[in-house]
Amino acid sequence: MSNLIQAVRMESPDTIPVSIGILPAMWIKYGDELQRIVDQYPQFFNGLKMDLEHVEDNLQASYRKGVYIDEWNCEWHNEHAGNEAIVVGHPVKTEEDVFSLTIPGCRDGRLPHGFMYLRLLDLCGFENVMIWFAEEGDVIRTLIDKVLEYNMYQVAAVLPRMGELIYFGDDLGTQKGLAIGAERWRRYMKPCFRKLYGLVKAYKPSQLIFMHTDGCIWEIMPDLVECGVDIINPQFRANGLDNLVRVCRKDRIIPISLDLDRQLFPVATHSQLWDHVAEAVESLYLPQGGLGLNVELNYEIPLDNVVTILDAVEKYRHYKG
Repeated sequence: MSNLIQAVRMESPDTIPVSIGILPAMWIKYGDELQRIVDQYPQFFNGLKMDLEHVEDNLQASYRKGVYIDEWNCEWHNEHAGNEAIVVGHPVKTEEDVFSLTIPGCRDGRLPHGFMYLRLLDLCGFENVMIWFAEEGDVIRTLIDKVLEYNMYQVAAVLPRMGELIYFGDDLGTQKGLAIGAERWRRYMKPCFRKLYGLVKAYKPSQLIFMHTDGCIWEIMPDLVECGVDIINPQFRANGLDNLVRVCRKDRIIPISLDLDRQLFPVATHSQLWDHVAEAVESLYLPQGGLGLNVELNYEIPLDNVVTILDAVEKYRHYKG
């Protein structure tokens, strides 16, 4: 964490900070074999010992196989324990439903992944939301206002217990770009993030904000910084290395924790994995910081490839240019 804080603040960390996430589905599939690998990399896992007999018992609701109903009455379905569920039951089906929608009463500070933009899609379904964005009428404005109001309550609740870095996650892009386009995103969604992150900064001006967001979002990365984000967690493949270099290193310096190519991990040769990590680090490294590496591991990745990925990030986290 100290290296990550230094990287965000551009204070020349000793090494590039690395975050390794292992989805529960991978523990369920590989069990002891995976634990043996984890034991070999204490620098990344800090002595992690998984309770392999109770992985499924300890899953949070949306990672359990079956059906889960959230506080907005969205119906999440999961066919594979250990991976995140998806919403297939959208409670808001008509324009009238938008206007009658009641904001949940909980004020517990919980801000799950997909708390703002994806929440609109979860509530109403992709097609409805795209139509209402295209119409640019009272329906989409009302929907956004209700979700934003709820999130303002939740951010306010979490303010007193923030650490040095606060994490937010909302997938704003598709594989090719922003579904609503950058212009509409700036008109409708940017003010939401500006208000939410502004609440954080007003409470504690020195607070660092980390934002994870999947999809092709390079167009709006400077906008996220303007909203108050201090470090962005973008995807390598969806954004493209050339775009990330241009937007985050040439046009201006934007600290990023780069999500290495999860779609490459299951199918790549060992040399391709080494080349991938090397190319990313060599292209984005700055001596003063501004770069972290993020690795997400799931059950479709062969264990040999896991070892190669870990070896590669171990080497390149010491890169000095």
